[in-house]
Amino acid sequence: MEALLMFPALFLLIFLGFPVAFALMSVAFVFGYYTFGDAAFFQFMQKIEDVASNFILAAVPLFVFMGAMLERSGIAEKLFHAVHLWTRRLPGGVAVGTVIMCIIFAASTGVIGATETVVGLLAIPSMMRLNYSKSLISGTICAGGSLGTIIPPSVVVVVLGPIANVSIGDLMVGMIFPGLILSGLYIVYIILLCTFSPTAAPRVDDDEPLMPLGEKLVVTVKALVPPLFMIFAVLGSIMLGWAAPTEAAALGAAGAIVLTIAYGKFTLQTFSEALVKTLTVTSMIMLILLGGSIFTGVYAGSGGMSIMRDLLDAISLGPWGLLIIFLLLVFVAGFFLEWISILLIFVPLFMPFIRDAGFDPVWFCMLILIMIQTSYLTPPMAPAIFYLRGIAPPEMTLRHMYVGVVPFLAIQMVALLIVMMFPETALWLPEQVLGFR
Repeated sequence: MEALLMFPALFLLIFLGFPVAFALMSVAFVFGYYTFGDAAFFQFMQKIEDVASNFILAAVPLFVFMGAMLERSGIAEKLFHAVHLWTRRLPGGVAVGTVIMCIIFAASTGVIGATETVVGLLAIPSMMRLNYSKSLISGTICAGGSLGTIIPPSVVVVVLGPIANVSIGDLMVGMIFPGLILSGLYIVYIILLCTFSPTAAPRVDDDEPLMPLGEKLVVTVKALVPPLFMIFAVLGSIMLGWAAPTEAAALGAAGAIVLTIAYGKFTLQTFSEALVKTLTVTSMIMLILLGGSIFTGVYAGSGGMSIMRDLLDAISLGPWGLLIIFLLLVFVAGFFLEWISILLIFVPLFMPFIRDAGFDPVWFCMLILIMIQTSYLTPPMAPAIFYLRGIAPPEMTLRHMYVGVVPFLAIQMVALLIVMMFPETALWLPEQVLGFR
């Protein structure tokens, strides 16, 4: 029964302000030594070797580097202008264009913070100038900027795949329809809100001259080619079977350097800053991964999994009841923990039960990704709001941000229900493209 005390001890340390990685390692060390004695150290060394030698995780620094370089490439400014040309006369046109830009940029970088920061810096001044509701601005930037969780390629998926023992390629392809469904729901909500409540997003002056169609197409093609090149280099190479996810990440990193040079933005300082950011983010991710691996190993070795299985059998929830309980736990954890902590603490515990219940692991991972996306918007942690605070003008308050994300949280739940009720939204494309069955 000592294993059941590991979670209260872990959450106590986290709430006291201990870094998550050190909290995981500390609890694992204390309980591991108490249960196994000196033999625990051999288990810890094995876990360190497992994480260090996992070649799939080599994709993490490559994706982070790709996102860091693309932040400085100049792609975002041209893309924002091109998208705005087509959406500006729609209800809430700048907000709609912002979501579309977030989709394209997320599909080019795979890094959530990069998307929200770059897009936010471009879109917020435009929406403020047009007197958009500050809550709508906040919700659009936070929700659109965090689409990198569910739009491939995604650093979250690179971490999730090995933890859940699911192919990263299957997850990358399986994300496409759920990500587009969620993005489409965002756009529909914005258009409906701004149609029935015009004060939320005043229309662009109809007297403003329109660009000729031919010129508009030229501007759009020039702006879209670079991000489409990045999307093809990463996702296209995986779908066509030309490259494994790690190799695709390397192609993306090389492509980001090429595009930065092509736009005349490449300098040694830019390259150095991207390397430092890559080293910092990757070190953080790998340290938490190691802590989670050690914690899970001690928990399983102490009999925690069998205790959980006995408890769940005694409750007799049934497969769907079990699934809903797991998703609720992830949702509540999102109030307090960042995404990587949620994955490392819960996914290794859930996956054996999910497989035993007969659910498809790829489909379940899609549900987890939608819930992780929700955690980005859920106070009090809400990383998306923290990113926004760093770039928002003073007149955009925390109240605007919290109010603005609420409708998008409801949309998240709608998307979750759609994917839950129609598993083929996540499974059909991997079956057709990769034949993962």
